[in-house]
Amino acid sequence: MWDLLFGAMLSVFVAGKSQFSGVQPLASHAFSMGYRYQDPWVSEVFADNILLTLAYMRQTVRKGEPVDWSTVREPFHWSLDIEPGSVVTYHANVLPKYERIAIPLTNVYFNGSEGFRSDGYLVGDGTCQLASLLSWVARDAGLTVEAPVNHDFAAIPEVPKEQGVSIYSHPTNKARSATQNLYIQNDFSRVVRFAFHYDGETLRISASKLL
Repeated sequence: MWDLLFGAMLSVFVAGKSQFSGVQPLASHAFSMGYRYQDPWVSEVFADNILLTLAYMRQTVRKGEPVDWSTVREPFHWSLDIEPGSVVTYHANVLPKYERIAIPLTNVYFNGSEGFRSDGYLVGDGTCQLASLLSWVARDAGLTVEAPVNHDFAAIPEVPKEQGVSIYSHPTNKARSATQNLYIQNDFSRVVRFAFHYDGETLRISASKLL
């Protein structure tokens, strides 16, 4: 049921390309997926969790289904359009002021039952890095961004410390989860497109205004 609802909400702001006459680039940032942490094995876990989060966003993986890692790790290009005035959030546990308007990008809790890997310390480590890259692009694009908890307790390679975003989502701790979320509002009068490009080595997120 949630997958159907999530898909319906996602379709609200994922729009067709033919209705727009031009594109104005706003911001773009990237990081290496081969260096997400100093330890190579932990770095691989982080990268896998980033790619799995993106697979859930793209709905190429659904909750309750086995994770095909060979598919998750494949290069891809994917874009989503955010309508004027819309607010998208990284996960579905949101602050009260966003409850009626938030459109979550994921419907997961970043836990082991959903396929997320453990680095021996936490399950789902790495998803904060994806949120931080997305937040950095959104801020530089001129969108309104709210991320109540910074990730300054741990460095994120290739992302400025002030751009770090802490992510946490748990089904029974919604208050804490809501504060560790990412909220992005499109204040422009035009649709903003976020393009995610992964070539097998580098993940790049770009934001553009559709004219």
